Amino acid sequence: MHALLKLSRAIDMLSEALGKFSGYLVLICCLVSAGNAIVRYLFNYSSNGLLEIQWYMFGFIVLIGASYTLRMNEHVRVDIIYGAIAPRTRIWVDIIGLVLFLLPACFYLAWLSWPVFLLSWQQNEVSSNAGGLIRWPVKFIIFAGFALLVLQGISELVKRIGALNGLYQLDTKYEKPLQ
Repeated sequence: MHALLKLSRAIDMLSEALGKFSGYLVLICCLVSAGNAIVRYLFNYSSNGLLEIQWYMFGFIVLIGASYTLRMNEHVRVDIIYGAIAPRTRIWVDIIGLVLFLLPACFYLAWLSWPVFLLSWQQNEVSSNAGGLIRWPVKFIIFAGFALLVLQGISELVKRIGALNGLYQLDTKYEKPLQ
């Protein structure tokens, strides 16, 4: 179990690094968007490449940031149930959710997206828009996002099993989101 907890820490570090990078990409995406708007209105020039890079970055932010969100325990929950149960029961709810829902769904979506990326990469697929970008990087991001969610899901599962066995200190306190 100690080796699995060490692996969990490594996965957490990867998710944290990519999550922070995703946060910086939000700023870059805003700057590209503002720059594109300024150039379009001041110089009457527009670029499909700039528009596409914005949604590439948005895809990266969402898909790569998802594993960081899971790591930070900030993902969506059913508040009515989760907030009313004991900490040990929360751990069991998390384990069941990870094993029955998150891991199978994300593994399946990663498995489905790999051939789509591979075909795009082999064909060097390019956007049909004039001045558009190559497509395989964004298709790889789809695969990578779900693969990273699988890894982070495994990390969360290991931590919860460790917490049940008294080998890991897990913060189970729950704060209802402000609405």
